[in-house]
Amino acid sequence: MPPSNPQEGPVRSLTFSCLALAVLVALSGQAFSATVAVGSCTSLVNYATVQEAVNASPAGSVIKVCPGNYPEQVAIVAKNLTLEGIEYATEDAVVILPPAGGLVPNVTDVDSGNPVAAQLVVQNAGPVSISNLTVDGTGNGLACGPDVRGILFQNSSGKVNHVAVRNQVPNGIPNGCQVGESIWVETAAGQSSTVTIAHSSVHNYNKNGITGNDAGTNLTLTGNYIQGAGVVPKPGAAQNGIQVGFGATGTIMDNIVIDNIYGDPTVAASADVLLYDAAENSNISISRNIVGNSQLPIALYTDTAGVGDGVSVTGNRVFGASTYDGIDVCTNGNTVTGNTIVNSAESGVHLDASCGSTGQNNTVTGNTILESACAGILDDTNGTGSNMITDDTYFTVPFTLIGSTSKCNVTAGTAMLAKAKATRKFSPAR
Repeated sequence: MPPSNPQEGPVRSLTFSCLALAVLVALSGQAFSATVAVGSCTSLVNYATVQEAVNASPAGSVIKVCPGNYPEQVAIVAKNLTLEGIEYATEDAVVILPPAGGLVPNVTDVDSGNPVAAQLVVQNAGPVSISNLTVDGTGNGLACGPDVRGILFQNSSGKVNHVAVRNQVPNGIPNGCQVGESIWVETAAGQSSTVTIAHSSVHNYNKNGITGNDAGTNLTLTGNYIQGAGVVPKPGAAQNGIQVGFGATGTIMDNIVIDNIYGDPTVAASADVLLYDAAENSNISISRNIVGNSQLPIALYTDTAGVGDGVSVTGNRVFGASTYDGIDVCTNGNTVTGNTIVNSAESGVHLDASCGSTGQNNTVTGNTILESACAGILDDTNGTGSNMITDDTYFTVPFTLIGSTSKCNVTAGTAMLAKAKATRKFSPAR
């Protein structure tokens, strides 16, 4: 019997065809992602090297890496992937090392155009997730160039979680070359990079621990442990634990950063957390970190008017500023609140006018300052910079709040002496 509606047959046929096509598309999408392994500790399809697995795996794939040493440079380009080390039996160490002949240049820095030898580079890709592995620069075989970087994100997004990055030191010998960084995020003009680094260990770097540079870079750091080399004698590199600079923005929260000290403060200064010409009024937050045993634990700095203002520094524990202040504010319009600052060689908080028309329009409130050699809070504007300083608590400081454009009052025996404030010469990585 013919259908009552002459169009019913073709419509039903078209409907079935559309459903079949949708199923085919879904199945093909599944086919274009995979879970594979590096090494033979699983029953998955496996590859001998990480790079082979990266090359062979379609976008969206998961690459599980068996415990062992992998002497190679890895590049993830224009692809979203998950790269994770896995436990097998009682082993849980996945270590990416330089190849036997050392590192070679494999990427170009987006700012300088100089060659970079990256151990693991993520380029024009994302999101890329990297977890539970170690990137070790031992045996890199490089001198002062090209720059050696452990993990490099370039125009890319992703997450680094529970990773150890260490020994990014040229040829394994600390030196005065301002190169050698553990984790680096950078962005070319008109591009973007959004990267989270969490619960990771970073240490034994020559220059910087974690760096985020350039407009378009948004860096979130949470729960990391970053340790410098302690006192680095001249002519070594002036280390910085964390750097957010040159237009970058981000959130720095719940990290522990210690031991960044340059041996000759007349030449350069090191910082645990350095914001150097960071993005203007971009809601950068530095909160609940533990920083110290360093030259200057937290530094907000600019050498360009109208850059780096509007940062929130909240709830940090700051101790042992060996040369300078616990928190140095050489920008404007910042909020410094609820911090505990102990044992600073100069002041607990310095509203610093030495970067030009800086140290102004800041709010400093609710901080606890114990044992600083100069003052609890030093206001270079001497009350003329519209700073709001209220409800701070002081213990065993020579002066609670003083204003001076050139000198600190310090204790020498039982006498109070004035000394010239030291000039900070930060050395950001670029």
